[in-house]
Amino acid sequence: MSSPDRPEPQQPEPQQPEPHRPEPAALAAWHAYRALPLLIDAEVARDLEQDAGLSMADYDVLAAVTALASDDTCIRVSGLAARLHWAHSRLSRHLGRMERRGLVAREPCERDGRGDDVLLTAAGRAAHDEATPVYQASVQRHFAALLSREQLAALSGIEETVTAHR
Repeated sequence: MSSPDRPEPQQPEPQQPEPHRPEPAALAAWHAYRALPLLIDAEVARDLEQDAGLSMADYDVLAAVTALASDDTCIRVSGLAARLHWAHSRLSRHLGRMERRGLVAREPCERDGRGDDVLLTAAGRAAHDEATPVYQASVQRHFAALLSREQLAALSGIEETVTAHR
């Protein structure tokens, strides 16, 4: 019991993790997440450049236009930018460079007349067709072959969880 003249000693409050600071394991995972694309993208980009004469950005655009191509819809720059997760201005500049090289064309959309349609040229289609096996082999060699099916499934699940919260 304490005397009336002396206050009781204060007990230190238990240390709580700061609410805005990730746990060490979360920080380690974050750093791994940030490092992997830098390493793997550089290797795949090198293979694409060396074996198909395309940059990774070129291939990404060609692949996205190929995937979106349809007889009944226009491929707008804004929709393509959203699919690639690029800023509209970045994509517009890149499309300009690809147009000058004859890989893509922008033409008024005949379906609704409200904007330009991004189209693959014959050279763009040929470049995509030539680069796809190079891209797939590179992804297999530098990424998929190094991981188990369980690791690949876990990574896909992580992406789905994070994407669902956007």
